[in-house]
Amino acid sequence: MTDHYAVIGNPVSHSRSPQIHAAFARATGQDLSYEALLAPLDGFAATVREFADRGGRGANVTVPFKQEAYVLATRRSARAQAAGAVNVLVFDGGEIFGDNTDGAGLVIDLRHNLGFTLAGSRILLLGAGGAARGALLPLLEARPAAVTIANRTAAKAQALAREFAARAGTTPLDGCGFATLAGRRFDLVINATAASLAHEAPALPPGLYAPGSLAYDMMYGKGETPFLREARAGGAARTADGLGMLVEQAAESFLIWRGVRPPTAAVLARLRAS
Repeated sequence: MTDHYAVIGNPVSHSRSPQIHAAFARATGQDLSYEALLAPLDGFAATVREFADRGGRGANVTVPFKQEAYVLATRRSARAQAAGAVNVLVFDGGEIFGDNTDGAGLVIDLRHNLGFTLAGSRILLLGAGGAARGALLPLLEARPAAVTIANRTAAKAQALAREFAARAGTTPLDGCGFATLAGRRFDLVINATAASLAHEAPALPPGLYAPGSLAYDMMYGKGETPFLREARAGGAARTADGLGMLVEQAAESFLIWRGVRPPTAAVLARLRAS
């Protein structure tokens, strides 16, 4: 029998997840369907339960419901607990398992698609909201030389650094405001702010990019973002958007649901071409 999955969000019609998972199913020979479900802003839990009741096996969760999915889950992975958000649900009887694959998708994209060595690198993570929180634990587990969280409101970055200090191990972890970055250089700068959604770039001081550095924007699909344009002009050796992260976090979801990791290179190439 065909197993049923979905992505649930509001809005959701723009989601590429049905296209991605259909390609994964073809590549792995898995018998499944995958649809996009629009949940009312005040009806996420009801939408999830209705989908599970009619035979749904699992779901991806997108904005603005990732925190609600965290609350709805009856059991959560360690990375979901660290992120405080859930983007993958698995339905098993009366249990709802919640996981978060966003940070894993980012790390896999950096390592395997972009060939970036995270171990020993100096990382600057811009933003202190949900996107930054979801990325932080997987980045720390990659054993970088140091991680700095910078945010327009310094106190939020400092609070996030304190919260994750115990998980950082021997990796130095600090938080600060954007202006405090002056005079420091990084091998990897990740934009996890919402600035690109507003066609803006974070107000960063010059000189942040070390030789051979990579600038990475979690946003995708809008051409070169202002952040990436400024990074390239400011000395970043390479730039990348978050399309690879989207595909790789989907592959992590597929692995959780089906027990097999789908190949991603052809899917990513096809999305970039389109």
